[in-house]
Amino acid sequence: MAIKYYKPTTSGRRHTTVVSSLDLTKKKAEKNLIVVSKKHSGRNNTGQITVRHRGGGTRKMYRLVDFKQTRFDIPAEVIAIEYDPNRNARIALVKYEDGEKSYILAWDGAKIGDKIVSSQNKIDMKKGNRLPLQYVMQGEMVYNIELEPLRGGKVARSAGTGLILQNMEGDYAQLKMPSSEIRLVRKECLASIGQVSNLEAKLVRVGKAGRKRHMGIKPTVRGKAMNPVDHPHGGGEGKHPIGMPYAKTLWGKHAMGVQTRKKKWTDKLILQRRKK
Repeated sequence: MAIKYYKPTTSGRRHTTVVSSLDLTKKKAEKNLIVVSKKHSGRNNTGQITVRHRGGGTRKMYRLVDFKQTRFDIPAEVIAIEYDPNRNARIALVKYEDGEKSYILAWDGAKIGDKIVSSQNKIDMKKGNRLPLQYVMQGEMVYNIELEPLRGGKVARSAGTGLILQNMEGDYAQLKMPSSEIRLVRKECLASIGQVSNLEAKLVRVGKAGRKRHMGIKPTVRGKAMNPVDHPHGGGEGKHPIGMPYAKTLWGKHAMGVQTRKKKWTDKLILQRRKK
C-alpha cells in the first residue's frame, strides 16, 4: 500500500491524499456477513446530544468482524482482502476447512492464499496465527489482544497498531503499548501475531471540509467566535484572546490539562504509565 496524491486541479484536491486501494482484491462484501448500521448522530437513548458535531455522512453497512476467532485448530485460508468503512484497517475474508467464512482483521503483509490457524495450544509463530500470550516469544509484536480470556480482542485493533511482548511474569504477560505504557494481561488471553494492516492510514490528509462531512463529522465553531451568552470565551471586538487564565469548555469547566480518564477496573494492571 502507498499514499496516493492527486493533481491540484482544485483547492481541495491540492491537499487531499488517500491510501491506495491496489491491495484490495474484492469490492462487494459478503451478504451474510453484513448488517445495517443505524446512525445515532451523537445522541443517547433519550435523544440528547452527548457527543457534539456528529451527523450525516455516507451510508454504510457494518461488517461482522470476528474478534474472538474461537474456531480452534481449524485451518483457514485468506480468500480476499477488503475495505471496511467502519475502521481504518483492512479486513480479510477467510474460509475455514469446513466451508465456514468469516471476516478477521488483516495483518500487515496479508495476501490471498495465506493460511492461518487459531489455537489454545502452542503453534507456529506465523503472522496471522492466534494463540495464548504464554506461548508467544519475547519481543514478538501482537495485535487484537484480549483483556479477559475468550472475551474477544479489545486492544490493538487500529491500523498499524502492534504491542510488543516484553516479558512473562507469573500469571501475567507484560505488553508495551505504542504510548510506552506497560500493561499486564493474563497469559491465557489470545493474541494474533503481527501488526494490523494499513500502516499508512495515519499519513492521510483529509484535504477539504466536504470529505469530513462524508465521514459524519460536522463543523466545529470556536468559542471565541461566539457571543458571551453562548460560550465563556465569547464576546469582544475583532480578533481577541479568550480573556481568562485558562481555557474553558462550553459549560465553564477546564478544557485543557484535566484528567479525563475515570477509574477503570484495568488500572490495577498498568505496570508503568505512559511518558508525558
